[in-house]
Amino acid sequence: MVDSHRKFELSENIASVKAAMATVPHHDKARLVAVSKYKPAEDLLHVYETGHRHFGENYVQELVEKSAKLPIDIQWHFIGHLQSNKCKAIAAIPNLFVVETIDSSKKADTLNKACLSCERKEPLNVFVQVNTSNEPAKSGVLPENCAQVCQHIHGNCPQLKLHGLMTIGMFGRDPSEVNPDFKCLVDCKEETERIIPGLDLELSMGMSGDYLKALQAGSTNIRVGTTIFGSRLKK
Repeated sequence: MVDSHRKFELSENIASVKAAMATVPHHDKARLVAVSKYKPAEDLLHVYETGHRHFGENYVQELVEKSAKLPIDIQWHFIGHLQSNKCKAIAAIPNLFVVETIDSSKKADTLNKACLSCERKEPLNVFVQVNTSNEPAKSGVLPENCAQVCQHIHGNCPQLKLHGLMTIGMFGRDPSEVNPDFKCLVDCKEETERIIPGLDLELSMGMSGDYLKALQAGSTNIRVGTTIFGSRLKK
């Protein structure tokens, strides 16, 4: 059970983030995803009670457990690395709004088959994750391969809907300068939309430390965890 102090804290935190977003032109086109990694379901429920509906999780098992406990009208975002053997579990969550971390055509094929097996009523939204900083330790397609993976999903995965592109970007970028990772993702969007006419891709970029810069760069989907829920507990 969430105590009154915690309720007030969470309510104030998310209100503060939304107020900050409102200072950026065209902020109303952006979606705030409250990232609740390792946080108890009670915390999420209070944020839900403020009227918020989009929540993000990094781990499949945690998402499966929380989605079973919490209201069905929550729209879940899976934002962690998706292993192929977890695709069936994630596809079976009825109120999963989007998987933000498709990092290969093969992964898209596996998730497409999982959605077909689960008989989802509508195609599942997916973002292609782009490794805009070209860091070996990070998942994601390289920018030069982004359009190719998008073409594969668009043409060969009927159970998936290509909804946008996502990047995490490099930590520690100079906040006083234009973030090259954000610019790179915008360039990937423009190139992909040129190659596949009719697309209007979203951009998922920006987290607690840089979400205002991301909004200014054109992000339509920001992922904020620590600023709303506080420091993460250890797994």
